[in-house]
Formats: sequence, C-alpha cells, structure tokens
Amino acid sequence: MDVVMPQMGESVTEGTIVRWMKKVGDKVDRDEPLFEISTDKVDAEIPSPAAGILSEIKANEGDTVPVDSVVAIIRSATEVAAPPAGVEKAVEPKPVDASKSVAASKSAESSARDRTSPLVRQIAKEHNVDLAQVHGTGIGGRVTKDDVLAFVERGATATAPATAEKHHASGDRVEKMSVMRKKIAEHMVASRRTSAHVHTVFEVDFSRIAKIREGRKTSYLSFIIKATADALKSFPVLNASVDGDSIVYHEDVNIGVAVALETGLIVPVVKHADAQSLAGIAQTVADLAARARARQLKPEDVAGGTFTITNPGASGALLGTPIINQPQVAILGIGSIEKRPVVVGDAVVARMTAVLTLGFDHRIIDGAMADQFMAQIKKALENWDENAA
Repeated sequence: MDVVMPQMGESVTEGTIVRWMKKVGDKVDRDEPLFEISTDKVDAEIPSPAAGILSEIKANEGDTVPVDSVVAIIRSATEVAAPPAGVEKAVEPKPVDASKSVAASKSAESSARDRTSPLVRQIAKEHNVDLAQVHGTGIGGRVTKDDVLAFVERGATATAPATAEKHHASGDRVEKMSVMRKKIAEHMVASRRTSAHVHTVFEVDFSRIAKIREGRKTSYLSFIIKATADALKSFPVLNASVDGDSIVYHEDVNIGVAVALETGLIVPVVKHADAQSLAGIAQTVADLAARARARQLKPEDVAGGTFTITNPGASGALLGTPIINQPQVAILGIGSIEKRPVVVGDAVVARMTAVLTLGFDHRIIDGAMADQFMAQIKKALENWDENAA
C-alpha cells in the first residue's frame, strides 16, 4: 500500500517530513504513528494507513513534498516473505538514444512545472517569474514555493548594489526558522499579497453571558463560535472563498479555531458548527485543542475550514488585526474579556466587555456587509437566550 503525504489544511499544497518513527523493515500496525510532518498549518504525527512491513521510504527527513505524493510503501508480511514464483531470464538492456533521453527528460520536467500549485503560480505571476526558468526541487522536478522565492531572491541579489556583510554581536543567538515557522511566514505574506485586508472593530458587552456561565464550564469562545456560525448562515459571502474571478459559497459552516503552540499556530476545524448545539461546540473545541497540543490531530481535523476565529485576548491583548487564513475571506479576532467601565444611561458601571475585530477581504466583502455581520454577532451575544444555551 502506498503511504502519501496528507493534505493538512484547505490551502496546504505540501508538507515537510520532520522525522520517520519507523525504519525500512520495521513492522507497523494500522494507525500507529509512522512519520511526523510540518506544514504552515500544523505539526502532526501521521498514522500508518495499514498494518504490515515498511518496505520502502521514498522521501527522507527534511524533504518537502507535494500532498498526495507517495512517501513510503507498506507491504503485508506475506508479500515480503513470499519467495519468487520463478527466475526469469535476464534481458540485455537495449541501447538508449541519448537525444531521445534528453528530450524525454525535458518533457517530463516541463510537465512537472505545469503541475505547480495555484499558490506557486500566483507568487510567480506577482514577481513576473517565468516558471520555465525555475529549477524545481520537488518530486519529479515539481516547482515549489521555496524554488520560486529562491529564484526571486537570487535575481534581487544579482541586481542589488553590494551591501556590507551583516555582523552579529557576540551575545546574539542566531538560529534557523523551524519548518513550521518558515511556512507560517510564507503563508502570511502570501495572504497579504492576495487579499485586500480591511478590519472593522466592535465592542461587545458579555455581562449576560457571564451570568449564564455561572456554575458552568462552557467557555466564552463556545458562545462566540455559535453566534458566528449563525451569522455566517445569514451572510454567506463571509463563508466563501475566491477562485479566480469566481466566488465559491460554501454550504458547510466549518469554523477553524486557532490554537497556540510553542512552535507556532495551528487551526483545527469545528465542522458543521451551525448544526451543533452550544454544548456540542464546547466539547468539540476542548477535544481539538487537547489533541492539537498532543500532536494527535488527523488530516481531516484541519481540513475544510471556511472561516477562522483567533483569540489574542487569551494572552491579554485588547484587540488584534488578524491576517486572513487563505483561501478564506474573513477572520474574527477576540480581545480580552474583562470588566471595564461602561456608560449605562447617565451612570458609569463595570461590565464584562471585549473588543471583536473582523478582518475581511475587500475584494468581495463591502464594509456595510461586514458591519451588518458583526452587528448580528454583537446582538446575539448581548441578548443571549438562556433557554437556548
């Protein structure tokens, strides 16, 4: 059975193998951790798709390969142990026409370039790069994001005036970015280049929800996810993505929730959030967060997101201006929820409040639509129906 690089997220086109947990010849059980990968979405241990013997490893530690590429082969114990049915007569290889070989090689390389991801083609277009001039380091000569960015950097270096060599102070510590950190950086820069980012900010009174939460373990985040899911059904353009000059309106409301790790940020997805109860959402979020921190997320746990919520307020931030998680068109940031002075009538009282920030893609979402979306979330949170909770 072929073992392939899984797609760990909607816009993820490749992954880097961090380490193999088994070596060739080892016996593996189905769902036993086989290798660890890193992408801009997640660091995860990938389970074996079948039981058997790891007979071949096709991608080494440190290799970055496209999703769905074969990285290893697992054979059953019977296949590995079975003796050959017979010995065939060796066939003398025919001489190969060198010119045909070169032509075939060039044709294969050109074909590999044609199979670049949309993100790679977008980056190449923005930098006026001819992909035919880029040497691909991916499987079969496939051109990756790193290949294009390296090509651009080499071009800039060749034309830029010489600069003084950088020197670091004796006490400075210099280390390479981790695979995950590097890919997050690339993804964020690509998102800035792709979407016309605009942000709108709303202050929300959480006093009613704070009262409802008394004696319960339901988090504020669960209430926010539920209110957001309902608003996305009312404003489907915020639950969409852009495909060329078309808008794709997603039927499912799948809300990604950013979870901070020591090595970066990952976004597991609450599937069908609009169809779940408040209690169901709370349970799903707790499960995803726990498995994310234990590196036990599966590919399907981070795939299919249509909208993202991030919570900088958990670290005390008043608000944030988050970058859109491509190919989505909007992201909601939650500021810290705490008591603040609020004017009620002619009096100043203490209320539990927070600032919610919506980052949206102005290419397809107008400011009025974004504000109406946020107004519905604000209304739902400030007037929560306790019986529906």
